[in-house]
Amino acid sequence: MQEYRVVSSLQPVRGTHDLIGEDRRRFNHVVETARRIVSLYGFDEWATPVFEDTRVFSRSLGDTSDVVSKEMYTFEDRGGESLTLRPEGTAAICRALVTNGLTQSLPQKVFYAGPMFRYERPQKGRYRQFHQIGAELLGAAEPLADAEVIAMGRDVLQGLGIAHDVVLELNTLGDMASRDAWRTALIAYFSDRRADLSPDSQARLDRNPLRILDSKAAQDRALLADAPMIADFLTPDALAFWDDLRRTLDVMGVRFRENPRIVRGLDYYGHTAFEFVTERLGAQGTVLAGGRYDGLVAEMGGPKTPAIGWAGGIERLSMLLEDIPADPRPVAVIPMGSDAQAAAITVLQAVRGAGVRAETSYRGNMKRRMERANRMNATHAIVIGSEEIARGVVQVKDLDSGQQTEVPMDGVAAFLVSGTPKKA
Repeated sequence: MQEYRVVSSLQPVRGTHDLIGEDRRRFNHVVETARRIVSLYGFDEWATPVFEDTRVFSRSLGDTSDVVSKEMYTFEDRGGESLTLRPEGTAAICRALVTNGLTQSLPQKVFYAGPMFRYERPQKGRYRQFHQIGAELLGAAEPLADAEVIAMGRDVLQGLGIAHDVVLELNTLGDMASRDAWRTALIAYFSDRRADLSPDSQARLDRNPLRILDSKAAQDRALLADAPMIADFLTPDALAFWDDLRRTLDVMGVRFRENPRIVRGLDYYGHTAFEFVTERLGAQGTVLAGGRYDGLVAEMGGPKTPAIGWAGGIERLSMLLEDIPADPRPVAVIPMGSDAQAAAITVLQAVRGAGVRAETSYRGNMKRRMERANRMNATHAIVIGSEEIARGVVQVKDLDSGQQTEVPMDGVAAFLVSGTPKKA
């Protein structure tokens, strides 16, 4: 007989992780909670492929972004096409909107959940394969749409029981005229200080100066305090949008603090930008973030379409959970002797058919099977022997109280659901 050995040196690839036991329960709780709450707002779930034509992301994220230039998993397939594992979900949703002919059926309210991929240094709550929930409202240009999407994000955090640890930070990026004037002022400001900028930000200055505001380099951040602010360049229309958004959030009871340093670097982003942040995760404090991106659908070849959305990291949200629902406790079906096996299978399937989690041991005597029932934290043991089969009954033992009840075999499922034995 050939001998097989476990190769203990095989480990998950750096930056990935297995989801088992409590980790998986936490993960599922985040997704299921979000799915339930966004449905109350009329959002439907979409699923897109985990890899796309590279242009979907290079066009949407910008060639100057760190994601495109340093972090994307891009490869050439056997047909010579450049494909990329998706680093985020919004671009893929916009591509799906266009390629499925849905730009004539707006608005579309979309929820998604799934894995994303970025090659970056793994750290607490950050992986190279990570997972996100996200929501996109496509085809609505009004401040009310922004407020509703933000309120929905708040409600997801409340549903997870973590809203008390999270603060909503909010900013406006204005309209295109506002950003053009602001960009001109930023270029003038940073050009006078070019020598003090990091090498990356010196390159950004010529191509996309707004990205300097999001730099993590200490030498760049030292210059930000005196940099021009968007508030000084808002057009009357942009200011009216900003005022309307804040008033609507107040009406909805969504508390926020303004943070003028929240930015998005690409031209199709405008007006609203927001982040839900916490201090419980150290430097990686953003757990859910989003904004308005009225030009992204056009980048995918569709018509210019207003849109607002957010995404949240499932791993980070999971780390904040305090209480998660436990898996339902099973019942254990225990046949006594081989002649009881068929009857046990019938009972097992009947119980499962009633929606009760049920398991059986595949081998072992009565003592070992009862020990296994206790290890699996079963609520009840359903014992079936030749005597019970002859009388058409089973013995149901409550493993918490020790009480034992004789129940008709065809009524055991109803008994477990209702607690009342069916009359013979």
